[in-house]
Amino acid sequence: MIPIQPVATGGDTIKDVGHYLRPGLLQLPALPPLSLYVHLPWCLKKCPYCDFNSHEMRPSDIPEQRYLDALVADLESSLPLIWGRPVHSIFIGGGTPSLFSPQGIDRLLGDIRARVKLEPDCEITLEANPGTFEKDRFRAFRAAGVTRLSVGVQSFNDDHLRALGRVHDRAQAIAALEEAAASFDTFNLDLMYALPGQDMAQLESDLHEALAVMPPHLSVYQLTIEPNTYFAKFPPRVPDDDLAYAMLDRITEMTAAAGLDRYEVSAYAKAGHRCWHNVNYWQFGDYLGIGAGAHGKLSFPHRVIRQVRYREPRLYMDNALAGKPLAQESEVGRGELPFEFMLNALRLKEGFALRDFTERTGLPLAAIEARLQEAEKKGLVERDLAQVRPTTRGFDFLSDLQSLFLPPGDES
Repeated sequence: MIPIQPVATGGDTIKDVGHYLRPGLLQLPALPPLSLYVHLPWCLKKCPYCDFNSHEMRPSDIPEQRYLDALVADLESSLPLIWGRPVHSIFIGGGTPSLFSPQGIDRLLGDIRARVKLEPDCEITLEANPGTFEKDRFRAFRAAGVTRLSVGVQSFNDDHLRALGRVHDRAQAIAALEEAAASFDTFNLDLMYALPGQDMAQLESDLHEALAVMPPHLSVYQLTIEPNTYFAKFPPRVPDDDLAYAMLDRITEMTAAAGLDRYEVSAYAKAGHRCWHNVNYWQFGDYLGIGAGAHGKLSFPHRVIRQVRYREPRLYMDNALAGKPLAQESEVGRGELPFEFMLNALRLKEGFALRDFTERTGLPLAAIEARLQEAEKKGLVERDLAQVRPTTRGFDFLSDLQSLFLPPGDES
């Protein structure tokens, strides 16, 4: 039997696993599936719309081995929290993870396999940008154990790519996608719409080019102006709401005609090619997040906790290597759990099973019954004795639907 080790919780405070297993107000009958998120924080250039924890650095300057050492130390300090739980999916995000060498990714996955049990069909996704593409590089990631690539194209229009601050052009995007298709059984193509100066014809052109590659999975996100970004300080002129809604309708039409099912608000996939890692998020599954600024959510029989790692890469490495990677940890309050669950689950076209709400939150259905009735009266959801699904109207006005489940006093 492996002895339980103390767990770092940031600063000088150390908690052992017994702290998380103590009695509490929740009663979770079973623990949800567990995923692993790994954050690699560096990129060639910070995009003006990006609010992720990413930091510009030349590939030759990235402290790859020290960062990998920190990730291993981070994972080891967290092992007591997940003993015995198999990992169903791994997502390596950033930043631009494809800046790391295939040898580095091979080492990372080997270190993970040596410490946690992976399901035989574990999905392992790596985010990649066409600007970091080299001949056979994607094939080398596949040989390292990556099973799914997510390629951040965003647009095939060179003018729009420049406006978005991307480091690649249309030709590089197409070459990268061709290599992804040749190297992987499944891959994702990322697009954005409602771009500065974009009209309907340009959107359709982007979609035609994307669908011509025959991606098994397509993610299409509306450009949003996030706080603390360059675009927030210097807002570009983007399509108005009416045109943005019309673009989304056109995206749904064109993807359906190409055999891609819209299974989530921004995700379209062929049968058998849904992103399991993201589905686990949306179904309020658990995920251990390691790496600079990584977030995590872990369940125990009587509580659900959230964790955040140190954000600045060098500070993260120093603390992780010292056995204390956590910057913050908090327990999700009983009153917050319904909104936390709905914020994720209602993004899925299929909605959620009522039994999953009780199993994943430890709360009775009475905790959401009044809000469900209100949503049903407004035509935002439909339900039966087992399942709750957003209606077409609920999908179109998802924020309004989700807000119905805000904790009392948080409605705005």
